[in-house]
Amino acid sequence: MRIRTYILLFTALFISVSVFFSCRKDKSFNSDPSVKLILSSESILFDTVFTTVGSTTKMFYVKNPTSDKIMISSVRLAEGSSSNFSMNVDGTAGVKVDNVEILPNDSIFIFVKVTVDPQNSNTPMVIKDSILFDLNGNEQNVKLTAWGQDAHYIVADKVFQGSLKYKIVAAENQNVTWPNDKPYLVYGYAVIDSTGQLNIDPGCRIHFYTNSGMWVYKGGSLKVNGSMAEPVTFQGSRLESAYSDVPGQWDRILIDEGSLDNVFNYAVIKNGFIGIQAETEAAAMGNRLIINNTIIKNMTGIGLLSRFYKIIAANSVFANCGGYAVGITTGGTYDFRHCTLGNYWSYSTRQTPALVVTNYYKDMVNDVIYSGNLDSCYFGNCIIYGSNAEELSLDSTVDATYNYKFDHCLIKSDAGHYSVNFVSCNYGSDPNFKNTSMNDYRLMPGSGAIDVGDINILYGSSLYLNLINDILGNNRTVNPPPDLGAYDYRP
Repeated sequence: MRIRTYILLFTALFISVSVFFSCRKDKSFNSDPSVKLILSSESILFDTVFTTVGSTTKMFYVKNPTSDKIMISSVRLAEGSSSNFSMNVDGTAGVKVDNVEILPNDSIFIFVKVTVDPQNSNTPMVIKDSILFDLNGNEQNVKLTAWGQDAHYIVADKVFQGSLKYKIVAAENQNVTWPNDKPYLVYGYAVIDSTGQLNIDPGCRIHFYTNSGMWVYKGGSLKVNGSMAEPVTFQGSRLESAYSDVPGQWDRILIDEGSLDNVFNYAVIKNGFIGIQAETEAAAMGNRLIINNTIIKNMTGIGLLSRFYKIIAANSVFANCGGYAVGITTGGTYDFRHCTLGNYWSYSTRQTPALVVTNYYKDMVNDVIYSGNLDSCYFGNCIIYGSNAEELSLDSTVDATYNYKFDHCLIKSDAGHYSVNFVSCNYGSDPNFKNTSMNDYRLMPGSGAIDVGDINILYGSSLYLNLINDILGNNRTVNPPPDLGAYDYRP
């Protein structure tokens, strides 16, 4: 009996000790707030081209980097039950999974699925969400991005100098046309290679994802063939009404020197960082940038930036930029007629005028000044105005020529420009734009830009045959003299 009693006592004690240590072990989770999960991906792109209602699934893993167990308090979709995404966390499905345990130096797998109806025009162009992880009071996330509409998807598949992601859309000696059958979404940079040409049909809608843009490489050519009824639009990928006028959603259209002209006819370029940046990197190749009946607006940086280029612009609007509406630097050759530069930027304090004209460029990083001959810079029947007291800056270096002329222009300037470089210009009158907060630069009664233009400016070049009509198709010669700017006044 005594032996049996000892055995029972020993067994009970063993079980108690085992349970005690087992319980202690179960509760020994690492609670250090400095612990970070190892995520196999910080962002997941669902780049499937959706042509029908459907879904696609991707997977990533979450690793515990410690030698202790950890407990993730919650794994959840930021958008909750309204998300287009769904997930399965280590075998448990739901928009939120609590108390996820990971053993020492072990991993769990998370499967994410997105379901879309690409034919639904109310679906955003890009669908976004994120998976949030709460571990020891700290939050980490994995960003989720998917295409939401049926479109042409230009997804970067190459990397330039280790950082710039791009895809060639017109290769060397290739002539490519983008038809207006569905929108285009560019993820990265769409590149037109040397001797390649991209033609964009009327009505095309080109959307750029964050930090994306278009690059016309040296020797390439871009032809934007919009019309008054069907302009070509360049904008960000967010189509919700709240983003319709939000600047800084994408990067820029970058144009290097080329053997053929780059042309923008009836285009709307909005809500980026720089609208068009045209620059000669090596040597001029005889090409020009021609901008007709085009609106560039809502840029956090500059509307049109030039570095030693040849630009012809007519019936165009450059408006509402955090920096210059038009920045002409490092010389070149320029001809602007019946253009409106209106800068009423309200997102922050603007330190720069609407227009700057220089024959140099200063590299702030290396503290080096590059100069180039400004062979000619002509503004005729234009408006240069905005919310700052001074909206024109003229600056030059003696290392290069500096030739310019303002002919029958309305300019907001306190400097008082009365040299031979200014012909019949007005420095004090208000153009009385219709609604600058809505980027509506049509003229209202009492505008100082009405009936003060020179009709001869309409016929200065064969390239300006369209100057007979304004950007809206109104005939300027019906009641001469013409009005200034891109819009002829109509009661």
